[in-house]
Amino acid sequence: QVQLVESGGGSVQTGGSLRLSCAASGRAISETNMYWFRQAPGREREFVGAITWSGSITDYAGSVQGRFSISRDNAKNTMYLQMNSLKPDDTAVYFCAADFSRLAWPRRREKQHDYWGQGTQVTVSS
Repeated sequence: QVQLVESGGGSVQTGGSLRLSCAASGRAISETNMYWFRQAPGREREFVGAITWSGSITDYAGSVQGRFSISRDNAKNTMYLQMNSLKPDDTAVYFCAADFSRLAWPRRREKQHDYWGQGTQVTVSS
């Protein structure tokens, strides 16, 4: 059974930073490109960013470009999301996702992913 577990969420003030982790078990993440999504109250889940299986290419939503950075450590079976210069609009539950495919890139739609974590709350106050 594949399991994804996010951690690292919390509450910060505007301009602060957080680092989220997504730890996988049951399957090696080296087999897959990995993704971050987020969902704010009353809004649809939206794409945040992605990283290829090797870590050589990343892709970001325009709203986080230049502020967020994705990395991965395949040896630790873990992906990271470094979030800097946080804004109140970044407040959401953050999810990691995987489709265990190296081929299709990037998959920015929620329905394209089979495996999800439970999410971790990020709250940014002004």
